Amino acid sequence: MISQLSWKIGGQQGEGVESTDRIFSTALNRLGYYLYGYRHFSSRIKGGHTNNKIRISTKPIRAISDDLDILVAFDQETIDLNYRELRKGGVIVADAKFSPTVPEPSELRLFSVPFTQIADELGTSLYKNMVASGASWALLGLPIDVFNKAVEEEYGRKGQAVVQKNIEAVRLGAEFVISLAGGPLPDFQLEPSDGKAKLFMIGNDAIALGALAGGCRFMPAYPITPASEIMEYLIKKLPKYGGTVIQTEDEIAAINMAIGANYAGVRAMTASAGPGLSLMVEAIGLAGMTETPVVIVDTQRGGPSTGLPTKQEQSDIFALIYGTHGEIPKIVLAPSTIEECFYDAIEAFNLSEQYQCPVILVTDLQLSLGKQTAEELDFKRTKINRGKLQTGELPTLEENSLFKRYGFSEDGVSQRVIPGEKGGIHHVTGVEHDEVGRPSENALNRQKMMDKRLGKLNHVKVTNPIVVDALHKAPDLLIVDMNSLGGTVDEARGRLDIDGITSNHITVRLLHPFPTAEIAPYIAAAKKVVVVENNATGQLANLLKLNVGHSDKIANVLKYDGNPFLPHEIHSKCKELHKQPVKELV
Repeated sequence: MISQLSWKIGGQQGEGVESTDRIFSTALNRLGYYLYGYRHFSSRIKGGHTNNKIRISTKPIRAISDDLDILVAFDQETIDLNYRELRKGGVIVADAKFSPTVPEPSELRLFSVPFTQIADELGTSLYKNMVASGASWALLGLPIDVFNKAVEEEYGRKGQAVVQKNIEAVRLGAEFVISLAGGPLPDFQLEPSDGKAKLFMIGNDAIALGALAGGCRFMPAYPITPASEIMEYLIKKLPKYGGTVIQTEDEIAAINMAIGANYAGVRAMTASAGPGLSLMVEAIGLAGMTETPVVIVDTQRGGPSTGLPTKQEQSDIFALIYGTHGEIPKIVLAPSTIEECFYDAIEAFNLSEQYQCPVILVTDLQLSLGKQTAEELDFKRTKINRGKLQTGELPTLEENSLFKRYGFSEDGVSQRVIPGEKGGIHHVTGVEHDEVGRPSENALNRQKMMDKRLGKLNHVKVTNPIVVDALHKAPDLLIVDMNSLGGTVDEARGRLDIDGITSNHITVRLLHPFPTAEIAPYIAAAKKVVVVENNATGQLANLLKLNVGHSDKIANVLKYDGNPFLPHEIHSKCKELHKQPVKELV
């Protein structure tokens, strides 16, 4: 028996690849296995090759596997594009309709199953994805009743007749492939799982749930890949808690609505990707100048311009930190796991109100859309901190005086009021202003106000600004990453250990203000520093050089072809860099 297995299904977008993957992985989740998924899809509604890959394990996993055990193919293109990924003895389960072939002699096993024909005999070719599912499930020898339950959950809203047709399609697909294989494949039998119930979700859903738990009650947003699921989740949930979602005409409207709601005292957020973030930049500057809290989620994808809307990249880092004209305080959080997406969403709202500034929660496509097993979320950890928001009766002011909304203070954070509070009248403007908000071009006031706003960053305290795994005092390598890369790096490090190369690992969770003091000792102790990131210019590495130094021993491992890193890629690059003299790294 084996402890883990990798399964992929591919075809043309719109053929049911996504629903097949969803049912297959849901059934595995019900059995208690750990899962990690990746979606490769085209930026179109229908057509274009798409595939979904799931890694199944009896132990926690946080990376895509290097190889593949089972490939389910709806067309020849799926085989042509993916067969090299199959390990020796791997299996292809393909629709007999297109007379599938493996492009070159190999030790792969091909099972040609008439997905479409069986589906047509049941009444419609739409059932072919369930025929395919039943065939691949049967080869694993897993209990069919669990799979049928997942089918019922997926199609129950369409009526019992549809459910039964789909279950029949599963049965026929299973029976046909078993007749070819002679039974479940002995080398593909998974060890029993621990049987415990587990969460199985994408990062976007975790962010949306965290926002809801953190008191968000309004979300204006414009749909964009890979952020749309946040809005879609909250459309269903927010009204149950007195909130609402508005689909705006564009991202400019979305960010301005969110700023206005926060000014009025309602916790509000918006979510987008790189192109939408570009449109928001001017308004983010307004939030910084008026010291209005606002939370923005940026789900990074391939750029620039429209770029690769459905592919992995981490190239918004500098835009997030330095994007606004002029200088404002902002906080940029970068969760790296599903659990962190949930807790960081809550913390983002607290930080935004504590420091009265924009907080950007940044993910990448793999973390936002890759469905994976997560630990149970602890709602008891949810705490709401509204900072210096003044409610109730305010101190009596002198006649005709105004509330010092932007009053100077030791930590740079002023008292804040909700509009309409007695005694809280003040001006709000995007031009430079004095303590009560009146426009002011006074040079001394300007410098004091700039120092006040920017000085907030000196006091920012974030839960776990970095995640550290440092077993070695002076490792050969310190590997640094962000967002979804942590699990992939850990697998690569396991292989480096076998090679006799020692390594420590840091995942950066706070991009701005940069956690220099926390990271510096680990950089200094390492012989070499390898920064792994999905972009072409080494933006995270450049942040390290700018804030910590030691540029002479910092090297890049970059990937920007739209695909996430695989463990073997990081392992081979790190092994290669380990051999290079330090002077050759720059």
